[in-house]
Amino acid sequence: MNAAFRTAATIVAVALAYYATAQVGLVLALVEGQVTPLWLPTGISVAALLMSGRGIWPGITLGAFAANISLGAPLFSALMITAGNTAAPLLALYLLTRFGFRTAVDRLKDALLLVFAGALGAMLVSAVVGTAALKIGGVIPWRDVPAVASVWWTGDAMGVLVFTPLLLTLPRQWNVAPRRLVEALVLLVATGMLASFVTTSGSRLLFLVFPMLIWAALRFQHAIAAPCAAIISVAAVMSAAGGHFAAKDLLTTMIVLQAFNGSVALTGLILSAVTSERNEAKQAIERACVQLAETVARYQEDGARKRLGRIVPPG
Repeated sequence: MNAAFRTAATIVAVALAYYATAQVGLVLALVEGQVTPLWLPTGISVAALLMSGRGIWPGITLGAFAANISLGAPLFSALMITAGNTAAPLLALYLLTRFGFRTAVDRLKDALLLVFAGALGAMLVSAVVGTAALKIGGVIPWRDVPAVASVWWTGDAMGVLVFTPLLLTLPRQWNVAPRRLVEALVLLVATGMLASFVTTSGSRLLFLVFPMLIWAALRFQHAIAAPCAAIISVAAVMSAAGGHFAAKDLLTTMIVLQAFNGSVALTGLILSAVTSERNEAKQAIERACVQLAETVARYQEDGARKRLGRIVPPG
């Protein structure tokens, strides 16, 4: 009964989170209600499935259907889009678990799987199905199909790259020295302030955020690098929505924005995973050295006892 209640509660929580973050995603749209370069619900859906299992998929379906109906989509289109929005995270779950993905994302293999299987690969399903639904429903003409599909795909993929690692690696208990905690807070605040400046400045200083991201990945891995990447990406999308980010035309803005956000997400994700893998290898070597030292010490003690037994006469 407790397990059933927890599953039901998780389904409701996922549905509410999906709907709420969908509304946030639409606020960040470059063209109101149409072009959303960062679709948060996909990242939440994939993370929820990885943490709670495929049994919570009804929460994704309910949240997606409510979000699509609230946009005024025709019923058939809403149902079809909902099917795609549910199938894509489920495919991501299957692919990731099939190839041995670890939710700690502490190996280079995990980072690459999340990029190519969880984001770029699986999210093609929602993009193709969603675009087809809009075309069949008469919402978009044929000439807009490639643009809508590409925007849909990159928006969903960026949602996975930015928010899935954030949710998977969010520290539940973080017992660190006060000095390191202060360092982490300063890093987050500084990243937020710097991202707000460089994404709205006309000086094209976007590269300045990467030292902060590298610092976060090397010092704290995903625990701080993932929030930093999310802060930078949201700041960039908000700037683009306000017309301050590469604002020549919509296509140019989308290309520059998604290239920047993709670079940010990949830098934080891969560098954190490589650093975690290196730290794990270092700890394994240190444990092996300790075990070897203990074995040598025991061998020397046994040898000393045997030599002493031969030298001292009995009785």
